[in-house]
Amino acid sequence: MTGAAAANGTTGARVLIVDDEQDLREPLAGYLSGQGFTVLQAESAADARSLLLQEKPDIVLLDIMMPGEDGLSLCRHLIETKSLPVILLTARGEATDRIIGLEIGADDYVTKPFEPRELVARIRSVLRRASRPAPAAEEDAWYEFEGWKLDPLKRQLTDPEGAAVAVSSAEFRLLKAFLDHPRQVLDRDRLLDMVQGREAHLFDRAVDNQVSRLRRKIESDRGDPRLIQTVWGGGYRFAADVRRFLPGSSRAET
Repeated sequence: MTGAAAANGTTGARVLIVDDEQDLREPLAGYLSGQGFTVLQAESAADARSLLLQEKPDIVLLDIMMPGEDGLSLCRHLIETKSLPVILLTARGEATDRIIGLEIGADDYVTKPFEPRELVARIRSVLRRASRPAPAAEEDAWYEFEGWKLDPLKRQLTDPEGAAVAVSSAEFRLLKAFLDHPRQVLDRDRLLDMVQGREAHLFDRAVDNQVSRLRRKIESDRGDPRLIQTVWGGGYRFAADVRRFLPGSSRAET
């Protein structure tokens, strides 16, 4: 974003709409243009990938159900390789796909048919979150637990043998929330606040799914998890000592 867009994170922002329904896409593009956004359009995932070779939008509005490559596949690509904020456009019957989209890192979703003013409010909310200043140096610490290491700057998780373990954006945010609050019971509402923000309207079940996916990556026995423990009626607790290393320092904080 440039100029006024950079000033408040919204005005003049470049919005890419990816939707195969021309009757929805073009009127929405017109409405968003009238609200001060610069709008790009793609009618398929393939068109979006091609457009992104030349263009750099600030946010993507992405339909889940499209011919060819579906929206979830493109969503994963956008988040993992482009670091772009994504709002999913979903039909009412797509609850499972919606949850999967949020789990892989989508920032929000809007159910069709939607009120355009609500969509604009959600776009602006996501853009404000995305444009927050970078964390101070002391917040860029890397973490160590049970031989594992997490480098937040690189978003890299390394196992005790030194091998990199791939984690999605959602898994990364969840793990960092646990590492910032070791041995504390975190209920689902608090995890939602820390991982996505209440504005994302996540489901409690989405937190459980994210925890399950993260356990597959870091637990030696998923049937008897030692690191991420379930606290019945309370939420979850990260039951390991965590050491935090500040940039340029070999001294750990606990």
